[in-house]
Amino acid sequence: MILARLTPVFTFIAFILLLLVSLSAPIIKSIYLFKLSAIVSAGSSVFSAKANGQVDFGVWGYCVSAITVAVAGINRNTAAQCSPKHLGYTFDSTVAHALNADEIEHVISKTSTAALVLHPIAAALAFLTLLSSLFILRRGSNGTSRLPSFCTLGVGLVATILTTIIFLIDVILVAVVRKRVKNVSDGALSLNWGNAVWLTLGATVALWLAMLGSCCGIFSRGRRSKPETY
Repeated sequence: MILARLTPVFTFIAFILLLLVSLSAPIIKSIYLFKLSAIVSAGSSVFSAKANGQVDFGVWGYCVSAITVAVAGINRNTAAQCSPKHLGYTFDSTVAHALNADEIEHVISKTSTAALVLHPIAAALAFLTLLSSLFILRRGSNGTSRLPSFCTLGVGLVATILTTIIFLIDVILVAVVRKRVKNVSDGALSLNWGNAVWLTLGATVALWLAMLGSCCGIFSRGRRSKPETY
């Protein structure tokens, strides 16, 4: 069936998406789970001061964008910087200073962000599923592609279920952080969903389609291998 032969394609798409999320900020700055931003204004129209900054959070840490401070029409910029790459992080003094919001320090714990390590694990499982799915394309009169279909289904189910759980973790994490930040900052900070969440969703859908293709490959080969009766 066509869907069975598309299994490697779906698996490849899922692997690439999970790999990109696993390499999100601070490694790939343009991919992040959520973004915190703030604009602080003070003074009158004649003599005013305004500062704005934003922080992008990924799997291994965060990146602080260049902070722009405007005083009486004169702009000053501070250089962008990223946190060290490590497992589990929190909103430290660097984030609080960038957003001018000391009250958000330690809004999240290292334990909750440490769960993000599941992203590269899912990417590795998706890669193993991809290698197995390539053998589905092998065709033979004795149904030799059924074994790769079984292997793909076995490893792929683990990867698919794990990726689905990861997507739920991402959604819950961002939703919880958004609520906590809103409570402690009285709406002074805005949180926007990042593209990494939707990349994980795309990987989840692709893997479920790949599993459906594996099932089609198993059943179609099973029907072909049955001897004809007269």
